[in-house]
Amino acid sequence: MRKVLFQVILFFGSLSVFAQAAPSAAELLRRVDDNEVYSTIEYEGEMIIDYQNRQYVKTMKAYARGNSDSFVEFQNPEDRGTKYLKKGLRLYVYSPDNEEVMLISGHMLKESMMGSDLSYEDTIDNESLSSRYNPVLAGSETWNNRGAWVLELSAKRRTESYPKQKLWIDKENNDLLHYELFALSGSKLKEYTLLRAENFGGRRFPVESEMRDLLRRGSKTTFILRSVVLDRPIPDSVFSTRNLER
Repeated sequence: MRKVLFQVILFFGSLSVFAQAAPSAAELLRRVDDNEVYSTIEYEGEMIIDYQNRQYVKTMKAYARGNSDSFVEFQNPEDRGTKYLKKGLRLYVYSPDNEEVMLISGHMLKESMMGSDLSYEDTIDNESLSSRYNPVLAGSETWNNRGAWVLELSAKRRTESYPKQKLWIDKENNDLLHYELFALSGSKLKEYTLLRAENFGGRRFPVESEMRDLLRRGSKTTFILRSVVLDRPIPDSVFSTRNLER
């Protein structure tokens, strides 16, 4: 009798699990945005670039505000004093070698930043995915032993660098575990994998991740954030051309 009762409980318990409705695609994308889109951020960072059996380590101090302002200064010996400033739609770089400021624009934004697997566009974009893409829930899979919802995204604007994306979102904590970036033709261009996330005031934020540019053979970049501070006001002076040239 107990065995039959136990089986009945299991059966109806299983039915209740299957009956749980999956979140909508829009809701899942909003959860990712809630975790990863910030009003401001400050951090000390490290890029570990593995390319063709060689490794390069670059360290930096970075600040960003919304999707309009960012400032990065590299601190490793080889690149010390190299600075990047984004103001609105303009991105500038200061080189200590020639003491000049150069505007990075147009196709140059798609080029590798400091020899990494991330483009300039990849590093300065903080606009929400929900505002840029239409999501479709493509199913449920396991990623790295974690249950995940799978979203397929199509760009709302023709100007997007990656017209299509595919996301794996952790069912338990909404971490963006993995995503793939595609050209309009369907060719896969890049892959991102979350290595570690931490809690910051009720949100989950990635502090260690890996990016692979599939057009670069034998290449990957590990991006590590330390001393992260989110959503604290940053003075306007940080995002000034004077700070860039100082």
